[in-house]
Amino acid sequence: MPTSYQAPMRQDRQAESSKSQTVSISRADPGVSDVLADKNGDVFSVRPEQKIRSAVEILRDKRIGALVVTGDEGALVGILSERDIVRKLAEMPGETLPLTVHSVMTKDVETCSPSDSLVSVLQRMTDGRYRHMPVVEKGRLVGMVTIGDVVNYRLRQLEQEALQLKQLIVG
Repeated sequence: MPTSYQAPMRQDRQAESSKSQTVSISRADPGVSDVLADKNGDVFSVRPEQKIRSAVEILRDKRIGALVVTGDEGALVGILSERDIVRKLAEMPGETLPLTVHSVMTKDVETCSPSDSLVSVLQRMTDGRYRHMPVVEKGRLVGMVTIGDVVNYRLRQLEQEALQLKQLIVG
């Protein structure tokens, strides 16, 4: 038996989007804590009185580009990067490895907190022309972020957003 056609009525309207299209895309500005959550949490450090030779061995063995320099009670007193060592090597060829970390390290360390936005930290790193930033919370060292960490995190985030958009379009 044929049925007659009746135009849809206002109460017949379905929801504006289907379940396959309800993909949420995060636009919140990620923070340093998001990057730290993706890392293993290891922060390698040296003491100010250690020799550059031992710091260079740690950098080589751990395959990292910088070490935090900590004092007696674990307080951050400086940072020693490959760049610091290379500059000293240029000034004092053949005489650098026996020096102490204190004589080569950067003493005025730029730090960030876990609540800082990645965009602001990336801007500070770019402006300051450094690649490593210790993360300090309530005066205590809680991690280290590198420019590579920030870029990798953002790339993964962009890949996820692209996938979500593709799913939204394809349905």
